[in-house]
Amino acid sequence: MPGMFSARRLKDVRRKMRWKKVSYRNRILKLKKKKDPLEGAPQARGIVLEKRFIEQKQPHSGLIKCVRVQLIKNGKQITVFCPRDGAIKHIDEHDEVLIEGIGASQGGAKGSMWGVKWKVVKVNGVSLEELRTGRKQKPTR
Repeated sequence: MPGMFSARRLKDVRRKMRWKKVSYRNRILKLKKKKDPLEGAPQARGIVLEKRFIEQKQPHSGLIKCVRVQLIKNGKQITVFCPRDGAIKHIDEHDEVLIEGIGASQGGAKGSMWGVKWKVVKVNGVSLEELRTGRKQKPTR
């Protein structure tokens, strides 16, 4: 049991020991914001460089339709997932896309996708879902 006048020492020890927790250290040093290509933003715009197919992780087989995107805000290149059937057909090189996180735990890759943490939401300012279902057409430049 701690003594009668040990509150200061207990506080100091607790303050030092907090740095051993990974979650505390990452939060205080803002490591997620520094490492994240979106720099803490929920969404970002980018230019499509190429279409790419990624093989799935072990128990599954198949190709995941993705695009390589260069972000406008900082020039970093990331691989972005194109959700649902036929979505890749509506995305061409040099299109401007809006991307957001894929919604996996702790901002990581979802399911059997290798290192793919983002998905396409809009293409040239039009919702990818509306393009895919045929409700809207992609504007031509």
